[in-house]
Amino acid sequence: MQRLQALYREQVRPTLMREFGYRNIMEVPRLQKIVINIGMGEALDNPKALDFAVQDLATITGQRPVITKARKSVASFKLRAGRAIGVKVTLRGERMWAFLDRLCNVALPRQRDFRGVSPSAFDGRGNYTLGLREQLIFPEINYDKIDKIRGMEITIVTTAKTDEEARRLLELLGMPFRRR
Repeated sequence: MQRLQALYREQVRPTLMREFGYRNIMEVPRLQKIVINIGMGEALDNPKALDFAVQDLATITGQRPVITKARKSVASFKLRAGRAIGVKVTLRGERMWAFLDRLCNVALPRQRDFRGVSPSAFDGRGNYTLGLREQLIFPEINYDKIDKIRGMEITIVTTAKTDEEARRLLELLGMPFRRR
């Protein structure tokens, strides 16, 4: 069992039950999945860039990414439906807990001038989305092997009903939120 998962079961869950007055243990918010997405406009001009993004994401997550395709054509972006425009990975279970642990304790503090992540990036349904500017903050990435610095979106999906519950859950799990 992952360190963070054990922390959730032993400390976070009882704390949330006490703070929000849940009667049943199944009411307590928990993590469902983490989705990591790299949207790549340059894949239209350079199909090789997609291969590098797949490689980077596989190295970071330990899981093979899925190539996402455009749903509809957009003439102003020179985009046709069905063209590959990004890569994504959905993490659940052990890999999800391991990734969140690495993200909070290793990767985010490695960012330049890091003061914490925004506490207001919740979507109203208890899910948190975080944008990163570069993949180099993950220690698994070898600087010499990357072709280009790429950003990514990390969405943490929880079972929380409100943003307040989700924020408290992530806070207790060690997410470094910026002070307001």
